[in-house]
Amino acid sequence: MSVLVAVPDSAEGTAALVAAAQEAEMLGTDLVILNLALKPLDRRTVPAGATVVERSGPADRDPVDAVLDEIAGRTVDRLVIGVRRRSRVGKAFIGSISSRLLMESPVPVLAVKLPVSEHHPG
Repeated sequence: MSVLVAVPDSAEGTAALVAAAQEAEMLGTDLVILNLALKPLDRRTVPAGATVVERSGPADRDPVDAVLDEIAGRTVDRLVIGVRRRSRVGKAFIGSISSRLLMESPVPVLAVKLPVSEHHPG
């Protein structure tokens, strides 16, 4: 059993990683970090004892498929993702990675937002 966190190269990814470490500790289970960035994860941000999995496949592989494949290959209790604050117009667009994971994940999803003070539009 484990908590899987999908970590893109963004502030939202960092927030998701922090929340996932807390969730894994609370549940008394393993933490698996799926690095969705196309560069190596900064190992200084990795909690002790966590397993890091680099995204496999071609650079243009759908990140949602990478996350769902990782869930299918493990016993995952919870998926943790970072989500961006979006405008009303932005919310109307379907197909964002986080929206798709919320809809398609076969396990419960913990969606983490940055605190308003840390939000950077753009």
